[in-house]
Amino acid sequence: MTGDLPGSMRVLLTRRMLICVFTGFTSGLPLYLLLNLLPAWLRSEGVNLKTIGFFALIQFPYTWKFLWSPFLDRYALPVLGRRRSWSLLMQIGLLFSIGLLGGLSPRTDIAPVLWLAALLALFSATQDIALDAYRRELLSEAELGLGNAVHVNAYRVAGLVPGSLSLILADILPWSQVFWVTAAFMLPGMVMILLVSEPVSACAAPRTLREAVVEPFHEFIGRNGLRDAVLVLAFIFLYKLGDSLCTALATPFYLDMGFTKTDIGLIAKHAGLWPAVIGGLLGGLWMVRLGINRALWLFGVVQLVSILGFAWLAWLGPQAAIGLDQRLALAAVIGVEALGVGLGTAAFVAFIARTTHPAYTATQFALFTSLAAVPRTFINASAGWLVEGLGWFNFFLLCTVLAVPGMLLLSRVAPWHSAIPSGDRRVH
Repeated sequence: MTGDLPGSMRVLLTRRMLICVFTGFTSGLPLYLLLNLLPAWLRSEGVNLKTIGFFALIQFPYTWKFLWSPFLDRYALPVLGRRRSWSLLMQIGLLFSIGLLGGLSPRTDIAPVLWLAALLALFSATQDIALDAYRRELLSEAELGLGNAVHVNAYRVAGLVPGSLSLILADILPWSQVFWVTAAFMLPGMVMILLVSEPVSACAAPRTLREAVVEPFHEFIGRNGLRDAVLVLAFIFLYKLGDSLCTALATPFYLDMGFTKTDIGLIAKHAGLWPAVIGGLLGGLWMVRLGINRALWLFGVVQLVSILGFAWLAWLGPQAAIGLDQRLALAAVIGVEALGVGLGTAAFVAFIARTTHPAYTATQFALFTSLAAVPRTFINASAGWLVEGLGWFNFFLLCTVLAVPGMLLLSRVAPWHSAIPSGDRRVH
């Protein structure tokens, strides 16, 4: 109903949603640096695809962050509170690790680059634990869908910095300066942490470290039953598998197709960003009408089909001369894929947030998002070998096939005709 629009806009234009903008931007910047800027830097410095693909393993903290998330649930630093203190400490670490990275030389000594990038990923993943818990405790149940959609959109907007601005600057500035400019974009999130207040949680912090470690898993399995809990975890692992692998080597793919770094910065990243932002906002608003379950179905289909656009671009092959037609084709393919991902991610993150229990926010949120990051971290590390063995065209066809199993699980974890999925029987 159109009469609902003003109310939706009022909900959107609130202080809580503004905070979600900052949490999303601050979380997204370091990850997109690892996904976009780092591969472009390594490739431009002459590093081969196999080594670049292997660098996906430095993202292991995103997969294993649930192991140390109980510490963030149980303990707080002396100032700023349980969530904000950890967030600010990690942001300081990110500021310096990003800036220092550009002073290294991947051409002559790859090992220091590997270790500093791994440290950057550790800071980033730990920041995500604290910010995800902060956001979950900040938002009411009714705000989860829209608030997480805003967070996801800001997360993607952050990709403009390492995925667009930094690439453009790399054509005119030395890499050492490019990385310090990129690092400076961590400052707004740090200011936000200092200005906001700690959220008031309905549940007290765990009394012991043992409780912080054991009870989140005990509560999740007890709430769902072992079989449904396993299905929910399998769904979280599989839903983004095909899309994640599809974009694992996106920047090297564009370079191999003949596009320049400026083409990628001005066309590819913008064509990927704004459809994703629109898709995320529409996804958040549509979820109010559709519900999270149906959104997962509809948006997942769009997400799956859009991967085939990359296969079409690979079928066209490397372009000897890049003209308007080639740039439009690139923009169209990336735009459609980004729209599907924007829609799918909005529903997926809302599903994860709804599945957490307020008493163990950091640990359960970290567990679920860690599982979702497994494809990006470990499976994506094989992308270089897959591309060299299959070629780009067959690689993207494989990504399409890998997107199917997650969709098949929807009938069990998020039935079309059920408002609350079988994997989330908690009484709100």
